[in-house]
Amino acid sequence: MRIELPNQEYKYLSENSQECDENTAFALTTQNKKYLQNAKDNMAHSIVNIEDVAELFGLSRIKIIGITGTNGKTTTASAIYSFLLDLGYKCAMQGTRGLFMNDEVVEGKTLTTPSVLNTYKHIYQALQADCEYFIMEVSSHALVQKRIEGLNFELKILTNITQDHLDYHKTIGEYIAVKNSFFQDEGKKLINKDESKASFTIKNTFTYGIENPSTYRLMAYSLNNASSGIIQHFQEVVPFTATLHGFFNLYNLMAAISAVHIITGKKLEEITSVVDNFAGVSGRMEQVCTAPNVIVDFAHTPDGMQQVLNALKEKKLLVVFGAGGDRDKSKRALMGRVAASLSKKTYITSDNPRYEDPELIAKDILDGIDDKTNVVVELNRKKAIKMALDDQEDEDVVVILGKGDESHQIIYDEKFPFDDREVVRELLNL
Repeated sequence: MRIELPNQEYKYLSENSQECDENTAFALTTQNKKYLQNAKDNMAHSIVNIEDVAELFGLSRIKIIGITGTNGKTTTASAIYSFLLDLGYKCAMQGTRGLFMNDEVVEGKTLTTPSVLNTYKHIYQALQADCEYFIMEVSSHALVQKRIEGLNFELKILTNITQDHLDYHKTIGEYIAVKNSFFQDEGKKLINKDESKASFTIKNTFTYGIENPSTYRLMAYSLNNASSGIIQHFQEVVPFTATLHGFFNLYNLMAAISAVHIITGKKLEEITSVVDNFAGVSGRMEQVCTAPNVIVDFAHTPDGMQQVLNALKEKKLLVVFGAGGDRDKSKRALMGRVAASLSKKTYITSDNPRYEDPELIAKDILDGIDDKTNVVVELNRKKAIKMALDDQEDEDVVVILGKGDESHQIIYDEKFPFDDREVVRELLNL
């Protein structure tokens, strides 16, 4: 990818050494430094250190908010984006769902955190659209691979740390260390005070929480008819209402409200007045239909599943889920245990198997379930969803987990159209 830069001696900037020529400078990053000689061989106009690229783009004129954590990144980022827009600010958001700018979709889904130069390009686009804020999700992979190097964050946010991506990070200790590495500087940080695994430099740290004393504390809450709560920030005590369901979403809302308060300086009361406008994120606790009651969610970790299912614990649940292939195998049994313990009936199916055998993935999930009386294995995902819909009675809720708003299923390296929500609508003739 080449980026055209105005008012430079060269016309383009690229992080790909193969694209370099006499009109294209090479953006040198930690990831591509092994290709430096190749860039020179291709007659790169010049070599630009990634730390200097921000100045070329004028990125100091925009405030960057970075969010990391196992769960909640997308919802928290989307809530901050929504609140800022409703408060009259121009802003952009980059993450799992793509690139959004001033309430418009600019690019479709991509990596949670793209390559560093791609992110610089997105921020540059946001600047050209007069955005004051750029909100971005920061994945653990991006932290290890230094895909955020050179960026100056106005605020860094931690949602939580639970098990995920151990296929890449190898141990939970390494994964925790990677997440916490984002918070070791003296810049502004907003930390979930209820996350016991959080480790951070105390200077310029704000906290939010429900169970523990924090800078922003949820004093009281209700989960009847969506959710509502009362936030305390020193002497300020302010109520809010929201359309989001689930205890875990209270944390996402607290993070978003606190973040907007820190970066804008607006009164809490003004910020909480727009919270109810945020309708949530597609594929996150999304109710596909009410009769029968069917909910789709992206949860694909043991903790994520537990949070979603606990949010619906007053109901009898029929849970359909699988686990992604070529990913952390150690979480599969834990996912099985969570699903079986919190559901009336469990339907184990295929997720995105990639190059793994779906039967072996299902076996890994079954290893975590002692009593398999109410467990069914149906590897055809559409058939599994149909079985759950057919078995549904009265007040039962069918909960389909793992893929959320994904529109395809990955088998080997091919993508086949598959959207859990569309499959439900098709089966129910909606």
